[in-house]
Amino acid sequence: MSWRSVDQLDVAGHTVLVRLDLNVPLKQGVIGDDLRIRAALPTVRSIIERDGRAVCMSHLGRPKGVDDALRLAPVAERMGELLDRQVAALDQTVGADVAAQLSELPEGGLALLENLRFDPGEKANDPGFAAALAGLGDRYVNDAFGTAHRAHASVVGVPALLGKQHCAAGFLLGKELTAFSKVLDQPKRPVLAILGGAKVSDKLAVVRHLLERVDVLLVGGAMAYTFLKARGDQVGASRVEDDMLDEARAVMAAATERGVELLLPEDHVVADSFESDDARAADGQLPDGCLGLDIGADTSARYAAAIASAGTVVWNGPMGVFERPAYAAGTRAVAEAVAACSGYTVVGGGDSAAAVAAFGLAERIDHVSTGGGASLALLEGKSLPGLAALSLD
Repeated sequence: MSWRSVDQLDVAGHTVLVRLDLNVPLKQGVIGDDLRIRAALPTVRSIIERDGRAVCMSHLGRPKGVDDALRLAPVAERMGELLDRQVAALDQTVGADVAAQLSELPEGGLALLENLRFDPGEKANDPGFAAALAGLGDRYVNDAFGTAHRAHASVVGVPALLGKQHCAAGFLLGKELTAFSKVLDQPKRPVLAILGGAKVSDKLAVVRHLLERVDVLLVGGAMAYTFLKARGDQVGASRVEDDMLDEARAVMAAATERGVELLLPEDHVVADSFESDDARAADGQLPDGCLGLDIGADTSARYAAAIASAGTVVWNGPMGVFERPAYAAGTRAVAEAVAACSGYTVVGGGDSAAAVAAFGLAERIDHVSTGGGASLALLEGKSLPGLAALSLD
């Protein structure tokens, strides 16, 4: 896919609608982590430093109508502090009052609309709401990869109305597109994918898509036990999707047919209940009542060795319940191996990104995605509405 970058967009003297992901943790008006605000600054600076008027817009949380606890005023204040500029925090998203306030915005000025999801028209991609947003500007930039898989008004409705010649991708979105293109379109081989998490059903489309592109597939997390049971192993009380056993067998058969090396856990860290922190090592077959909660030391070493020789690595999903120290070793071992890999490394958003951040390894990964659902959709081979809206192909 080819696209126009924000630095290639003519913004001087224009009002640029900038879709950002400012969905930060906010409690009683206090921002818990401003990373997403900081990440948006290069794109915003590119516009205002070239005399464009930046009208930023974002959602925050999952409001059902107007919710004072989810207003964006604290975000506007923090953005202003980081940029050392005044940010006009509007208390509405669209309407005559908003248009009047924006008409007074000078070149190089900066404003933030109220929470997009206060209006049901955002998620519904309502034509009237999209038109009201589009009427506030004459240029559009999307830098919110985390919502690129959502066909919402601010993601697809607005750029459709303004026209692709007036639209561009922000720097963050461009970085995501470049990273996943390196993994999916022109990878350096061997290509290795690591998939974890709870459910095979959540990752089945990803597995099928990746089997056509990778050389090695490592499976961990609770989803591994569905594969192990499908293979005929004893998995004790481990979480299994019995309705996915045939699908798991089909995946294993497809891997063999395509020459993909599919690695499954050969030892485990187990407990008698999910709540227990009384972890112990277990080899091979798991007895009744035994619950697998992490990959074992031998599996960790085996996976690390495979990762070390990869030319390209993409990782989505933890190896165990890494949030609890007793079951974090497998995910940590994989994270350290990915960080040490000399190949090109990409970590999908969500839990995998949280894990590498928790272990202090994010800076050693070539690309840590900012979008869990969006990155998963790309790995499934889906066309993302927000990207299609910017595509010049």
